[in-house]
Amino acid sequence: MAPVTEDAAADVASDAVASGAVASDAEQVEPAERVEPAEQPAQGSQYDLAWRRFRRDRVGMASLTVIVLVIVVAVGAPLIVRLFGLDPYTFHSELIGDGALPKDGLWHSGMSASHPLGIEPSTGRDILARLLYGARVSLLITTLGTALTMVLGVLIGMIAGYAGGWTDAIFGRLMDLILSVPQLLLLLTLNPIAVQLLGDKFGIGGNGARIVFIVSMFGLLGWPYIARIVRGQVLSLREREFIEASRVSGSGPWRILRHELLPNLWVPIIVYGTLLFPTYIATEAALSFLGVGVIEPTPTWGKMLAASVTFYQVDPLYLFIPGGALFIVVLAFNLLGDSIRDALDPRSAHS
Repeated sequence: MAPVTEDAAADVASDAVASGAVASDAEQVEPAERVEPAEQPAQGSQYDLAWRRFRRDRVGMASLTVIVLVIVVAVGAPLIVRLFGLDPYTFHSELIGDGALPKDGLWHSGMSASHPLGIEPSTGRDILARLLYGARVSLLITTLGTALTMVLGVLIGMIAGYAGGWTDAIFGRLMDLILSVPQLLLLLTLNPIAVQLLGDKFGIGGNGARIVFIVSMFGLLGWPYIARIVRGQVLSLREREFIEASRVSGSGPWRILRHELLPNLWVPIIVYGTLLFPTYIATEAALSFLGVGVIEPTPTWGKMLAASVTFYQVDPLYLFIPGGALFIVVLAFNLLGDSIRDALDPRSAHS
């Protein structure tokens, strides 16, 4: 509703007086006829309501529990490995028998009290220790890649949507260009070149260069998706009354972006971030599986899956353990993203 000006209010009052419509007795106004303004929720109360809705979602709470457990186990991997007396890098060749398979254990997996999840065929390295250390690498790469993607996407999307004109047109064509690039092929092609360049120019070698390359490519190739979402939201928000009021009060573009638009974008940002995280986990595992991710001796779930292909017929547990862990984590993050979306926007659950 448009604000009422002082001149308009004076005209209405004078007309009412002239027609005798102005009541001199307050009792003429029936209390039942007054329309009370809707009570506005306090700052942050929408997130309190969302949290209460989320807590009632059993699937969401179960997914959150699994994710928190995985994060705690990954962070505490060195301590857990030390408590169990394990080592992800030690070769136990004495436990390997004929055909490069462990001598004992279920399905020749080498399971024992000393190695709860068995040992790797051919190398004899402990699977539990490598699984825990592999989670650390996967979560590190995924967290950094998601953070870089969200920062670039939100920033560019806000600028494009708010500025409009040629700025929006340039960023729009750039988004179209990046989205048309075969990303996996580009990652496979640029990996050796980028790793060598990082080593020669910046002194970053080995797996450090590979991690920097993967995280950078995640951010540079992934930001257009969230940028388009944010741009669409900003286009609908920039013409609202509170944005116009902020402009009239003398606020500059960056202040409007930070203090007016950004607080109204947290819902799509949070939802998209929770859905992007499992995508990057699976992508990192795929890159390691293809040999362009983190290399030996650093353990990753993708490398464990790649090594298990040779022995999956005679040692299926070596395939199912890292594969099952990857499946559970990706599924938990996807379910968590759906639950967060439903909690922040209840209408989406019924659409």
